[in-house]
Amino acid sequence: MALDSRVPQGPIKDKWTDYKNKINLVNPANKRHIDVIVVGTGLAGGSAAATLAELGYNVKAFAYQDSPRRAHSIAAQGGINAAKNYQGDGDSTYRLFYDTVKGGDYRSREANVYRLAEVSANIIDQCVAQGVPFARDYGGLLDNRSFGGVLVSRTFYAKGQTGQQLLLGAYSAMNRQIARGKIEMFNRHEMLDVVKVDGKARGIIARNLVTGEIERHSAHAVVVASGGYGNVYFLSTNAMGSNATAAWKIHKKGAYFANPCYTQIHPTCIPRSGDYQSKLTLMSESLRNDGRIWVPKNMEDVLAIREGRKKPTDLSEDERDYYLERRYPAFGNLVPRDVASRAAKERCDAGYGVNATGEAVYLDFASAIERYGKEQAKIQNIQNPSKEKITELGEKIVEAKYGNLFQMYEKIVDENPYKMPMMIYPATHYTMGGVWVDYNLMTTIPGCYCIGEANFSDHGANRLGASALMQGLADGYFVLPYTIGDYLANDIRTGKIPTDTPEFDEAEKEVKDRIDFFINNNGTKSVDYFHKRLGKVMWDKVGMARNEKGLKEAMAEIKAIREAFWKEVKVPGSANEMNPELEKAGRVADFLELGELFAKDALMREESCGGHFREESVELEGEQKGEAKRNDKDFAFVAAWEYKGEPADAVLHKEALEFKDIELKQRSYK
Repeated sequence: MALDSRVPQGPIKDKWTDYKNKINLVNPANKRHIDVIVVGTGLAGGSAAATLAELGYNVKAFAYQDSPRRAHSIAAQGGINAAKNYQGDGDSTYRLFYDTVKGGDYRSREANVYRLAEVSANIIDQCVAQGVPFARDYGGLLDNRSFGGVLVSRTFYAKGQTGQQLLLGAYSAMNRQIARGKIEMFNRHEMLDVVKVDGKARGIIARNLVTGEIERHSAHAVVVASGGYGNVYFLSTNAMGSNATAAWKIHKKGAYFANPCYTQIHPTCIPRSGDYQSKLTLMSESLRNDGRIWVPKNMEDVLAIREGRKKPTDLSEDERDYYLERRYPAFGNLVPRDVASRAAKERCDAGYGVNATGEAVYLDFASAIERYGKEQAKIQNIQNPSKEKITELGEKIVEAKYGNLFQMYEKIVDENPYKMPMMIYPATHYTMGGVWVDYNLMTTIPGCYCIGEANFSDHGANRLGASALMQGLADGYFVLPYTIGDYLANDIRTGKIPTDTPEFDEAEKEVKDRIDFFINNNGTKSVDYFHKRLGKVMWDKVGMARNEKGLKEAMAEIKAIREAFWKEVKVPGSANEMNPELEKAGRVADFLELGELFAKDALMREESCGGHFREESVELEGEQKGEAKRNDKDFAFVAAWEYKGEPADAVLHKEALEFKDIELKQRSYK
């Protein structure tokens, strides 16, 4: 099957405007005869459902949580990017586009990214109108802060709760349409398959997670907005319920999957504390605005800290290695996430990790507290302030900016981050890969759309911080509502889609057969037993650094785990009740298939780019005393426009991107 991205002709700055001028539309009177299913009600799904309903379509929205407010979008902390240039620091639509493409190591579809940058300013206006309480400066204007990989301040934020506040805005817009009867909300329902009629997506099979009932739902189009698949690693910053099932089901029915191995390992997360942990906790990238990342220079100090004979505060500035500032002076601690994560791993692999497991570096706010304290002393006209007074004033400013994050860290780690540097280590966070979509956000199944983190289009091999919220809301509020009409314009006379057809019968039977297998299988191992085994293989061999030998081993091991899963898994309870173990069984079964595809994709990519780091493609230098084995050059990769090797099959298709509008040859942050 030949892929057609349907990117419009013309200059990149005019593509979206010209396309909207010529796209097919649906008459308002006809929209009320058309049904749309939206699976997932996070920022992408929630904004899409609200906007489509506002336009007049009949929307059915599905969430596996008890409320759309529980979507994992709520966990986003740091902010949302937009090219408003409120700071007057040189930002523009083009610069946001350039930074996003460059940050993704030139692996994203540039037409989609330019459109994203173009509509970003509209998102802020929309959310302010909804009442989202963005932070404001002293004069009452919207404030901005910086995120990694850029040289401007374009990130709008609401303390450390930006995702929560944006989600409440989308939820309020949804509630308005629910009250009007334009959205029919199905909480505690999970999509278990998509139904195709004459090759088109015409509905889904869903399970009521409270009663266990299997339900049929039809529509003229299906929109999947179910988020990413980071939980394939078991331990991640994702909510424990986050899963790939909806995206994987449409893939198995014909929707191509693109770049599955492009996964983001976030550099600032609370380190793993033991083998019995069930998830990891993110510390917002916004902390890198003021926090400085370091490890001790001398191994003697590392060992003394691990053994409790020294505290990090005992080390002088000369005894600390601020390795990001040393390697990348132009960007310092605000390098992109993939660069910061690999640098932290390299320092820890070289033996400089500062906690008991050897997997932690420091994120230190002492300099920021002192800087803010001195500034406040001048503002308040305090003459010759004591060190204690400066610290007191500085801590108040830091608390105002990051207070909830510091509180969360202290509750988990039981250390005061105002007095002692935070310990951080990289963790799985976001998936840039996902379902392949064209310019209209439609998959290779006609009538099936995929938006937000679930698709692959906007972030290439590495997402810049604060761009996930931007993409989710851009897709839901400003892109899909236009592009879906181009397809639905042909359905204005189709009428209601019936559910008593052989296609629905077959899909429902497949779902029920699988559920019956899980309930009746007389295994002895829990679902988590297999999920943890999968996660260990993924982290050890398909994690931050990958090589041919490890990837081949991973594929074989995942296959063996999958075979054992189907023989030995035990699911307690029954199918006709609320059964969390049954839910997990289906999701882990999908992760076991996705994990193998993930490793296969990583094996085929002999290049290094963004979140995909192939060790054998890197020049190694001789080890220097107390220094890393790898040269700093390892972290700036030349973009390869043609992928090596032939695609193994359709699901591993990788677009060969041609960058005609911008000349970008090397990603360097020095």
